Amino acid sequence: MNIGKLDKRYFFPRVLQALPTDNFEVYAYMNDGSVRLYDVKPLLKKNTVFEPLMDIQTFRNKLTVINDTAAWDMGGNRDPYKCIDIDPFAIFENEPVADPLADNSDNSFCHSAASL
Repeated sequence: MNIGKLDKRYFFPRVLQALPTDNFEVYAYMNDGSVRLYDVKPLLKKNTVFEPLMDIQTFRNKLTVINDTAAWDMGGNRDPYKCIDIDPFAIFENEPVADPLADNSDNSFCHSAASL
């Protein structure tokens, strides 16, 4: 899909797949064919809804896609009312990045993903 020709008045970004990093970031595979890297670190503060995600294991193991966006399934039952999610428009505002799975010649990301 030609990203430059998307009419933002009618386009609604959706996350199709989300992959965590060890640095509190999320690779989001979008419905326009792009991959966006979203940095969650600025949201990770004590006494906020994002506090449970400060634990890297929770951050990595609970990440999924719920309601077409990156979300952390805190209840373990995919309940959209018991998840922590990111607005898909906020994710889409980031510039597209290279797909981390497309060139895994150094195997660094694939090795990391295998430890999920």
